[in-house]
Amino acid sequence: MQIEILTLFPEMFPGLLSSSILKRAIERELVEVNIHNIRDYTHNKHHTVDDTPYGGGAGMLLKPEPIFEAVETIKSGLSPEECPLPVILLTPQGRLFSQKIALELTRYRRLILICGHYEGIDERVAEHLVTDEISIGDYVLSGGELAAMVVTDAVVRLVPGVLGSEASAADDSHTTGLLEYPQYTRPPVYRDWAVPEVLLSGNHAQVAKWRQQQAITRTLERRPELLIKANLSPAERRLAEELQKG
Repeated sequence: MQIEILTLFPEMFPGLLSSSILKRAIERELVEVNIHNIRDYTHNKHHTVDDTPYGGGAGMLLKPEPIFEAVETIKSGLSPEECPLPVILLTPQGRLFSQKIALELTRYRRLILICGHYEGIDERVAEHLVTDEISIGDYVLSGGELAAMVVTDAVVRLVPGVLGSEASAADDSHTTGLLEYPQYTRPPVYRDWAVPEVLLSGNHAQVAKWRQQQAITRTLERRPELLIKANLSPAERRLAEELQKG
């Protein structure tokens, strides 16, 4: 998979790309992440990327020309197999990012992420260039760079081969629609706090049942709205209903 990120602040990304899972994925050539400076696609000596909004108002808007040219330059080198190519604008007005959307994006060989900034972006970018708009939450950031990092990290870890075990992603919170069950490691007792006996029993069926119950209980306590959309089996749904009744 290749991810192309358009930004005004390319210096924000080296830390992300040179650490942890992303670094290993890039070194193993499972993923390629390219950072494009939007200013490189301007045509004046000041590399102007913004201007005041028509009709007045506070702040500055990103101009359409350099963003269109950046995307068109990237697309010009693509093979038919790499299309269709999602062009995603990171914006507070987009659909709310989720594990489901992250998995959806792994189906593409290539993605373009556009980092918004200032007061916003000329609407013609959204109308005639962007194919999707994504928000990472109901709050406002100074720019789309942090949102692009979140999307990149969430998508890359789902690419086959990136994680050491495919089960790691399958067990993550939100993958099944539930929060993840509690987990423990050595020592078995720390400051008088003991690991639940069932996890030390070696009984895999009982461990699986305990984890299922704990995942449903934790979701019910912390994010009950997730249970409505969760992909639960009939037995899990009955358990959730019993737990709700107390």
